[in-house]
Amino acid sequence: MKKIKLDKEENELLESYERGEWVPLKNSKKEIQKHREYARNTLKKNKRVNIRISAKDLEDIQTIALEEAIPYQTLMASVLHKFASGRFVEKKRG
Repeated sequence: MKKIKLDKEENELLESYERGEWVPLKNSKKEIQKHREYARNTLKKNKRVNIRISAKDLEDIQTIALEEAIPYQTLMASVLHKFASGRFVEKKRG
């Protein structure tokens, strides 16, 4: 069997699971529905903005989006959302 290499966060999650720290939800269908609604409200796009950025930055963003297999506008919206909600964490590429 091929061993899968995990990053630090994935290893922490696996170790937590193996220690038995995870417990099933009592009403998982209700919880899933609640979080779907959160996601639906979070991802609702009801405003339009126009910005000017350098050609190089746009090319870099489009390249990253291709690597992630998502539209570049979606990537930009995700980065802005994470920044606005205080959850933006910069990671070095490479």
